[in-house]
Parts: sequence; structure tokens; C-alpha cells
Amino acid sequence: MRLLLDTHVVLWQLTGARDLGVRAREAIVAATELAFSVVSFAEIGVKAAIGKLVVPDDLYAHVTATGLVVLGLSPDHCLAVAGLPLHHRDPFDRLLVAQARQEGFTLMTADARIAAYDVAVLDPLV
Repeated sequence: MRLLLDTHVVLWQLTGARDLGVRAREAIVAATELAFSVVSFAEIGVKAAIGKLVVPDDLYAHVTATGLVVLGLSPDHCLAVAGLPLHHRDPFDRLLVAQARQEGFTLMTADARIAAYDVAVLDPLV
């Protein structure tokens, strides 16, 4: 299984703010590829700028040190957002859905609204 980890999943792991469920931890260990999107770095930057989030020191180094592959954002990913129904209005989440769909990833997210899309989802709390 190829896993694309949502922003909050990686932040939980880095900060210890929340434990992942047994099934989620097993999926991470068994994954053939673990990815973190460049979209998530943008989301973190925006939220840090408006005071909703404190960015951990050396976030990029921490992410890559865990073995996560950083998934780039292509024009096709961006344009695929236009074809998504408006189940969710958050542009970052919509981009993650588009990336997961186009690249064949299961999206690990605790956001229940994501399940309304035609994308494989794994809840990190199970």
C-alpha cells in the first residue's frame, strides 16, 4: 500500500500530540511508499503565518529523516481539483485528495469529510 499522510498525521507523530491507532501504525510499517505532500508544507506555512500553528524547528529535516518521500505538486494535480465535487472547501485538503487519486495513494487522514470523495482513506486513529 502507498500512503499519503495528511498534514495533521505527520504533526501528531513529530510532536507526540496524539497517538496513532494500531491499524494505522501497522499500515505505516507495511507501506511500500510513505509520502508527505509539498501541499502540507504550504498548509503549515499558512497556518503558522496566521498564528494557528507553531512550526517545529527543522520541520523539513524531521520529515525527510523519518523516511517520508516529499510528493511534489504537478499541474495535473492542480487541475484535477476542478473535477472534484465540493464535499470539502479546504483547498489544501482538496489538493491532497487530487494527488492521492492521481498517484494511487491511500490518504491517511482523520478528516471524515475526505471519505466522501472517490479516494482510498485510512483513519489514523484506528
